[in-house]
Amino acid sequence: MKTVKLNNGIEMPILGYGVYQVTPEECERCVLDAISVGYRSIDTAQAYYNEEGVGNALRKCGLSRNELFITTKVWITNAGYEKAKTSIADSLRKLQTDYIDLLLIHQPFADYYGTYRAMEEAYRAGQVRAIGVSNFYPDRFIDLAENVEIKPAVNQVETHVFNQQVKARQIMQEYGTQTMSWGPFAEGRNNFFTNETLVKIGRKYGKSVAQVALRFLIQCNVVVIPKSTHKERMIENFDVFDFELSEQDRMEITKLDKAESLFFSHYDPGFVRYLLNYGK
Repeated sequence: MKTVKLNNGIEMPILGYGVYQVTPEECERCVLDAISVGYRSIDTAQAYYNEEGVGNALRKCGLSRNELFITTKVWITNAGYEKAKTSIADSLRKLQTDYIDLLLIHQPFADYYGTYRAMEEAYRAGQVRAIGVSNFYPDRFIDLAENVEIKPAVNQVETHVFNQQVKARQIMQEYGTQTMSWGPFAEGRNNFFTNETLVKIGRKYGKSVAQVALRFLIQCNVVVIPKSTHKERMIENFDVFDFELSEQDRMEITKLDKAESLFFSHYDPGFVRYLLNYGK
């Protein structure tokens, strides 16, 4: 498995398995399937309500803990130093592990500075191997990165062929922060799976649209965490290291970039209110 080196020297798999929208009932089985396929990086979050399923799978999978890379995220309702500190302990208990490989702030709202202080403390205590953020637009990312002791190792943001985050990735590189994609398939929006460019390039390599899209991001040095509840799709998504897109094909895919979200905007007051109330 190809890895990326985070800004503190930790190695992270460039391809992992995400459990967003995987039900608590299905999560254990799905993670065990993913591990059996070969995935060694698992991405969850407090707001997904399935950390326990991930933890059960870790306990039952038969691998030693150091063979796996586990990411979770602190939700808005746990923002602030004291709440975040308690929530980190809760995540460790649910995940049935002594440490989390990567801990992120899930959204840039409420007292995320207090949250980050708790995460820095957990990092120094050895409870977390790397810390970072998720869904931080460049403005808030710079503000945080300039005012913390430990620079974010990762920013997990919406990244796919229709929103390639070119400018944001350049800014994060200035701080040594790794880009991590959520929604690498754009959740099928914008007719993703029938896109003519991706279909044409896929035929050239004997690969699916999903595989082409993942390969494009991997060659951009973006960490990807595709999700599926079907083992055959997990296998397909994992099978992206036996080909390489040509420069011409990559240039064709870059033309698909609309440089805007297909999902939400943090500048939309209604959406911000929704996030602040989710989980309360």
